[in-house]
Amino acid sequence: MTLQQLKYIITIAECGSITSAAGKLLVAQPSLSKSVSELEKEMGITIFYRNNRGVYLSEDGSKFLSYARQVMEQAELLEQQYKQKDTVRRVFAVSSQHYAFVVNAFVALVKEYGKNKYEFTLRESRTHDIIEDVRTSRSELGILFLSNFNREVILRILQNADLKYTSLFTAKPHVFVSSENPLAEKNTVTLDDLKAFPRLTYEQGINNSFYYSEELHSTEESPQSIIVTDRATLFNLLIGLNGYTISSGILSSDLNGTNIVSIPLESNETMEVGYISPTDRPLNAVSKRYLKHLKNYISDYQS
Repeated sequence: MTLQQLKYIITIAECGSITSAAGKLLVAQPSLSKSVSELEKEMGITIFYRNNRGVYLSEDGSKFLSYARQVMEQAELLEQQYKQKDTVRRVFAVSSQHYAFVVNAFVALVKEYGKNKYEFTLRESRTHDIIEDVRTSRSELGILFLSNFNREVILRILQNADLKYTSLFTAKPHVFVSSENPLAEKNTVTLDDLKAFPRLTYEQGINNSFYYSEELHSTEESPQSIIVTDRATLFNLLIGLNGYTISSGILSSDLNGTNIVSIPLESNETMEVGYISPTDRPLNAVSKRYLKHLKNYISDYQS
């Protein structure tokens, strides 16, 4: 096994295709396929399964990729220390449900490493995809919430994926509405108050389930319902259609302006927001720094 082979595996997993990876690595596709086959034979496992759309990681391959990333990170650190090269390029990715505070922490992280070489990725994604991103090491961390309604199901899914959940904070549910919405004048709102307005929720794709919903009270009947895929569209529709969405109550005026307000929702539910990470390896240095920024932002907001 060589570092070059590990680099090949990581690149193929990122590209999802041996052909694309060969182009990125500037190697011939047959040579790349042969190198992977030799490594699979040496390790006694199948790392990739092939289909007509490319390749995807096997269960053994997902675990192997996790260790491969660690080895490559350590190799880069060794080169930096003893070959006196430029600062090593930091690589980090986080997948999250649609939260402004996740973006704020990401901005702070980028500013911290701004003078260094880095490749950071922020994915605002569906709940199922967040779990898959972390399971397959596409992202180091995933940010999502648990409630009384979804906790048992989500924790079981995480356990089956060899992932662990760590709580960051717990919040009472709030609704986001336009500052021009009649509800904006209320100190609190009820679920009955909301029925007169369009409900905005995030689309969950083919893996749609009430347990994967990003919003509390997803099983409540809503006469008017609009499903969107991104946060900017949701906020535009909140303003344009006097709609609402249910969330943690943490808003960022830096990112979302002052046209959206947060109102407490009368509910017995709570939102416990936390991060998911692999159970078989510790967090790397950049992940720890990101979580530090995230905790600082949440602490500043709540204080």
